[in-house]
Amino acid sequence: MECKKDKNLEICGCTYEDCSRRGTCCDCIANHLKSKQLPGCCFPAEAEKTYDRSFEAFAKAWALTS
Repeated sequence: MECKKDKNLEICGCTYEDCSRRGTCCDCIANHLKSKQLPGCCFPAEAEKTYDRSFEAFAKAWALTS
């Protein structure tokens, strides 16, 4: 499978610019799930900026947008 890192970077919602996994979605997701978290792209923009990637933060963020 071909990595689409350049295309992924165009839509990546993560604001942590120094992350070595930015644009490499499979590595990013695996890394966050290993820590019982979700990647920044799963969060609304304001919630993503908190860097709280917990499942609880995800549920709270999306409950507020409904």
